[in-house]
Amino acid sequence: MGYTIVEKIIKNHLVSGEMKKGEEIALRIDQTLTQDATGTMAYLQLEAMEIDRVKTELSVAYIDHNTLQSGFENADDHRYIQTVAKKHGIRFSRPGNGICHQVHLERFGIPGKTLIGSDSHTPTAGGIGMLGIGAGGLDVAVAMGGGAYYITMPRVIRINLVGSLPDYVSAKDVILEVLRLLGVKGGVGSVIEYGGEGVKTLSVPQRATITNMGAELGATSSVFPSDENTLAFLRAQGRESDFTELYPDPDAEYDAEYTIDLSMLKPLAACPHSPDNVKAVSSLSGMKIDQVCIGSCTNSSLSDMLTVAAILKGKTVHPDVSLSISPGSKQVYTMLAECGALADLIAAGARILECACGPCIGMGFSPKSKGISLRTFNRNFLARSGTADAGVYLVSPETAAASAISGVFTDPTSLGVAPKIVIPESFTVNDNLIELPASVEYAGDVTVERGPNIKPIPKGKAPDEELECNLILKVGDNITTDHIMPAGAKILPYRSNVPKLSEFCFTVCDPTFPERAKASDGGIILGGHNYGQGSSREHAALVPLYLGVRAVIAKSFARIHVANLINFGIVPLLLQNEDDYERLMQGDRVSIIGFREAINGEKLAYLTVGERDEKIPLLLNLSDRQREILLAGGMLNYTKNKG
Repeated sequence: MGYTIVEKIIKNHLVSGEMKKGEEIALRIDQTLTQDATGTMAYLQLEAMEIDRVKTELSVAYIDHNTLQSGFENADDHRYIQTVAKKHGIRFSRPGNGICHQVHLERFGIPGKTLIGSDSHTPTAGGIGMLGIGAGGLDVAVAMGGGAYYITMPRVIRINLVGSLPDYVSAKDVILEVLRLLGVKGGVGSVIEYGGEGVKTLSVPQRATITNMGAELGATSSVFPSDENTLAFLRAQGRESDFTELYPDPDAEYDAEYTIDLSMLKPLAACPHSPDNVKAVSSLSGMKIDQVCIGSCTNSSLSDMLTVAAILKGKTVHPDVSLSISPGSKQVYTMLAECGALADLIAAGARILECACGPCIGMGFSPKSKGISLRTFNRNFLARSGTADAGVYLVSPETAAASAISGVFTDPTSLGVAPKIVIPESFTVNDNLIELPASVEYAGDVTVERGPNIKPIPKGKAPDEELECNLILKVGDNITTDHIMPAGAKILPYRSNVPKLSEFCFTVCDPTFPERAKASDGGIILGGHNYGQGSSREHAALVPLYLGVRAVIAKSFARIHVANLINFGIVPLLLQNEDDYERLMQGDRVSIIGFREAINGEKLAYLTVGERDEKIPLLLNLSDRQREILLAGGMLNYTKNKG
């Protein structure tokens, strides 16, 4: 039996374990990336492990999230990351250079290599044939220090693409169709591998849009072949020598297969408040809109921007609509200016924002109250935009541009013949905003600068023999990391200050939670299916740890979040019988008898509630390594103990 693309990359990077579905494996990591919302904590953890110099082939620190500097906090974090990167052998992408995934695709991505990043959309790199995986900052720090990255050997789902996209239908519509097909849990435990004749019709930036939003499927990663289109992209970037051809073997076997006929797709939109709540744009036509945002790591490439500029050329944004555009990188921004497309965007009335994530993570440009916002982003979770009662729809750049002109939801296929855009054969390359680290002999001379907002990392502790506490919060299905630890312009500046950050924990669900958790001296949280979906932010585990949360019980967990819980010493427990969810109530006094003993080796633990004469069985689906981490009180303690 032959190998899939995913299996080939894993086989070439396997450190330990067997390539058997469901078994824990360890991978050698070639590259890492961080961004500033997660990077400060990742580098504090790297320092705590007393690592002098990174051991990866390449590590890059990007500044692209916390760029709204309304106080000293974000600027202080930027300087800390800049100096710690210089000292420890990490390249530093300065503010203004662009969004981490767009820049990494342009300048550093290499087919067949492994990449983990402290951002859940790191699978964007799959568009160039890398195995890119989102991870918590602590896992990234361990990889930078030379440690392996552990995952469960994934299933591989093949999506065959046939045909070619019609006018005004784009890669965003492809991934929205996949989300409609599989849902936000459909990729859990899997890597999505794209193949078929239709792949040849998609450029690397289009492929990257699709792999970027594979994160919304809950997938470990997504990957495309590395072919002649990949070579053309790398050649345009002056990186032809990085090309490696990469295809699955003809007799490769997949765990599931689906086929999508690109020629049959129509413009689609993800409706509030989930990326898989997908409807045809034609069914929404005529709905009044208030705002359009174009950009983010999903749709900010040169081809996306040129398409939007061509649609807007000679027209004016509707007076009731506010349109923002965020180019994905300095390279994209520069080339828009050089070819005149930037002037077309400005003339139409677009508000040009900096090359950063911006509105995607609630960093400015929030909609008006009850506003309807069309965004080319990857997530439309409740309150993520910064406006709790806004209706956020995820759409393609084509749909966004057409609607911005009309003032209502507009199917772009109604515009007639699509404008043709020409992508240059070579791109403008200027890496002057990527700083190289100090050489080994001079690294000792670098002083790491720390602002007053940077606080020590909370550390877990070894589990007690018995656990008796309150069930301090009960939540439902698909709780996201935005529910647990919101982002936005008011909160993100405190990512390196966990005590302050704790004031916002779970406030989207329950504004009283932080105070109740402190008053209860911590406790247990109960969730439904897919608990912790969304971003890789380890703060969604780190802050509950600070508030005294010792365990989370759920029907099922999202991959990155359960790893983050374990990394910080919070025990993830599964309900063996999902019906028991209804028997547990917020405020219950609960006990887990033999808590430490169960972590040490048992498959089951038993929860008792108050004086009730019943035991609720809880599953501990943990590897031996994960049990050791929990017994040590978290990854930092475990790593130190291992030397």
